[in-house]
Amino acid sequence: MASTADFKNGLVLKMDGNQLWQILEFQHVKPGKGPAFVRTKIKNVVSGKIVDKTFNAGVKVETATVDRRDMTYLYNDGTDYVFMDAETFDQITIVPELIGEGARFLLENMTVQVSMHEGAPLQVELPVSVELVVKHTDPGLQGDRSTGGNKPATLETDAEVQVPLFINTGDTLKIDTRDGSYLSRVNN
Repeated sequence: MASTADFKNGLVLKMDGNQLWQILEFQHVKPGKGPAFVRTKIKNVVSGKIVDKTFNAGVKVETATVDRRDMTYLYNDGTDYVFMDAETFDQITIVPELIGEGARFLLENMTVQVSMHEGAPLQVELPVSVELVVKHTDPGLQGDRSTGGNKPATLETDAEVQVPLFINTGDTLKIDTRDGSYLSRVNN
């Protein structure tokens, strides 16, 4: 159990019939009139739904024990993804829904963080950026500006992203895994 004074970003609460909610933001508010309260923005760990919730100051809330482990991505077995715990070498299978859009940037032997609660995986956090090689892209034409100076490129993981016209097949790019945007070209 934790009181509102113990709130911090990343804390996982157990509310609404054992659902897990992670605190994204919180703010202690002491109005001139009336009791103090805590305004929070929380995210459902399983569904990803984000809601605003207000707690009265001093209220006790049940917390959940969530441990984050470094795991190595091994392979996709056709439907699910197989990861190995870096310390115990145990292998676990994770469904694509827990990885989300980031799954298209997974490379074999990539280290990710897996949040676990009571032995069950809750979510997979990829590194903020990854370096991937361009498998195919059309040559950029200098006069072609109708698309804002971008063109599609297929990466080694078969993900397709928008890149500037000067990018060529074989270039290594730094890609943001949160939204799939191009960050920069990596010099080899």
